[in-house]
Amino acid sequence: MSNPLLSQFDTAPFSQIKNEHFKPAFLQSIEDARQEIDAITSTKEAPTFENTIEALEFSGQQLDRISSVFFNLNSAETNEEIQKIAQEVSPLLSEFSNDITLNEALFKRVKSIHEQKGGLDLTVEQQTLLDKKYKSFSRNGANLSEEKKTRLREIDATLAKLNLTFGENVLAETNKYQLHLTDEADLDGLPEGEKEAAAQLATSKGKEDGWMITLDYPSYIPFMKYAKNRTLRKELSMAFGSKAFHNDALDNQENVLEITTLRYDRANLLGYKTHAHFVLEERMAETPEKVHSFLKELLDKAKPAAEREFLQLERFAKKLDGIDRLEKWDSSFYSEKLKQKLFDLDDEKLKPYFKLENVINGVFKVAENLFDMHFEEVNDIDKYHEEVKTYKVYDTDKNFISLFYADFHPRAGKRGGAWMTTFKSQWKKNGKNVRPHISNVCNFTPSTKSKPSLLTFNEVTTLFHEFGHGLHGMLGNTTYPSLSGTSVFWDFVELPSQIMENWCYEKEALELFAKHYKTGEIIPMELVQKIKESATFQEGMQTLRQLSFGLLDMSWHGVDPTNITNVKQHEDEAFKNTKLFPDTTETCMSTAFSHIFQGGYSSGYYSYKWAEVLDADAFAYFKENGIFNKEVATKFKDNVLSKGGTENPMVLYKRFRGAEPKVEALLERAGLL
Repeated sequence: MSNPLLSQFDTAPFSQIKNEHFKPAFLQSIEDARQEIDAITSTKEAPTFENTIEALEFSGQQLDRISSVFFNLNSAETNEEIQKIAQEVSPLLSEFSNDITLNEALFKRVKSIHEQKGGLDLTVEQQTLLDKKYKSFSRNGANLSEEKKTRLREIDATLAKLNLTFGENVLAETNKYQLHLTDEADLDGLPEGEKEAAAQLATSKGKEDGWMITLDYPSYIPFMKYAKNRTLRKELSMAFGSKAFHNDALDNQENVLEITTLRYDRANLLGYKTHAHFVLEERMAETPEKVHSFLKELLDKAKPAAEREFLQLERFAKKLDGIDRLEKWDSSFYSEKLKQKLFDLDDEKLKPYFKLENVINGVFKVAENLFDMHFEEVNDIDKYHEEVKTYKVYDTDKNFISLFYADFHPRAGKRGGAWMTTFKSQWKKNGKNVRPHISNVCNFTPSTKSKPSLLTFNEVTTLFHEFGHGLHGMLGNTTYPSLSGTSVFWDFVELPSQIMENWCYEKEALELFAKHYKTGEIIPMELVQKIKESATFQEGMQTLRQLSFGLLDMSWHGVDPTNITNVKQHEDEAFKNTKLFPDTTETCMSTAFSHIFQGGYSSGYYSYKWAEVLDADAFAYFKENGIFNKEVATKFKDNVLSKGGTENPMVLYKRFRGAEPKVEALLERAGLL
């Protein structure tokens, strides 16, 4: 059978790919990659940087391309068949990865080059690549005995399947829940646009009348924020908070316990105290102790503010509606009401100024002003769904920079949240700079019959955030693909994304795109001022929430988890210093905490806050010189965005900023000083 995935494609041939193509393509490309490895180990030539390290770096490229296409589809446009294939191929990929890192002949060659690196005339990037390749062996079992290597393979194969199952259960639980309402009084408080969207959703789900609310963010969040019916808010909140926590076929409690125990066993096998010790060795934070002291420093600053804000919210709810005890399902509702009262600002006033197409053009314009990038929408690029938009990106001299895919709305086959992915990496070889193919995937409020897609302000900042990751990928300019774009330490990867959010609060940037979708009127300055004033609203509570997630992550991964038998009990213990709302026994966060149990954030959730320190400090530099200052933007592009993981991130940051970041910049911005 002619398999499009095994052809030499540039852009992914989505329309030609059928599900039955994937497994044969994986099997064939794994075999091809094996032969490339064999060619490295069987050569009679003495090991050199070129014939071993570079040859290893550029091996398996077809396999990488197929994997990037397949696993993004499994997140953005999945179905039962794709999920089944994922369960079959994940252990194969894990096994192949182990076959490389546990290949003694290959490791011997890598090790001999690593031992003589001082005498080799290598560039900084080559030294980084050599260190990275050596560590990919030593940190993944190359120095283990045969018996321990076998055990490592077993652990990795099991973990590959467990991580997938965890994510599938969360998606199935999200899709399973539907709140079908037929009495319009139940939607009291919901803005007209949200009601229309709920009616449209009901129709799309085959209901002849009424309104549908689901656990997808664009449906769930507005209901929790605006619906006056407290009983229904509670029902929805409990459904959201109890995903994969029902002691049924989709329950994730055993998966959580098994994943954390296996990660711990794996770390021990490799000579590390815990999974966190293993992970953090390759992070800016370096050790669990540093992470805990960082989280504690922020907790000490944020907790008093959070407690004051909570008390204010509690009193407000009591005065407004006689609520004696504030519950989790009251948080968004009364916070929104209080915000409207304090700042006379709510999303419904802002949304008309944030038509999706305008915001997309706005983020492009910001990138143009800062980094000389030009985006041109094209319709001749193959895509995996009709809703996906495709763009060619050029610099001012019309040189091609990147291909950019954008996929913005929820669908049944799409997991929640927002992310950036790479369909093709950037690298340089034989005098050619191969440019990347980058994608942003989000779940934004869709258009309705009467209105275009109008974004909440939170969705606007999410779009800028993911686009920041996209810039990191698009502007990559390194020699080696494994060091390009977002291939950086995990607690550095959020700097380009989080710094971009800052432009959403600036008058100069908002004037580029925040125009009323009907009248074309630019967002009034008093609204911009209110956005800025409200930016630190409940910042203490928000910070405490983020810290609680970081502490929960470390509580699973920075300890010996083998004696933990009750997921909920363990979670309650981890949350005790950050708890504001009364607990609900029916809910559990861990069972749906995809960031750490399916994504790559295990022992790394703290990095959102860590990167906020970096981004607040970095943006302060822009503010001092002008938010569109070309000199500062060029320094950021040349020292951060284009450099990927070619050097230690702190070295790159100091080259951009002239000094290490200061936590005070974040505390000042958050109003916590």
